[in-house]
Amino acid sequence: MTMLWQTKLVMGAVLTALVSGSASAMVVQSNSPVAATPKDWKYEIRDGKRVPKGNRVTNADGSWREEVRVGQCLTVKEKTAAGDYSETRKCD
Repeated sequence: MTMLWQTKLVMGAVLTALVSGSASAMVVQSNSPVAATPKDWKYEIRDGKRVPKGNRVTNADGSWREEVRVGQCLTVKEKTAAGDYSETRKCD
């Protein structure tokens, strides 16, 4: 009888460990950051809205330049290493 009781106790401890381990794994997965938009999509999602993706070139000093074409219009976004941002748009 004592052997049966000990077996049940050990099995209960193992089961408890397994259940708590799987629950913590689910919590870690749910707290992971939002998955990035796949590279072959033409837009990315920001604040729940579609934003067209452009060709961004980032330099070593932190400055970047991005060109986004929507229809016949080309928007050029630039940011310098000092933090100055400019956006120009021209339509053909």
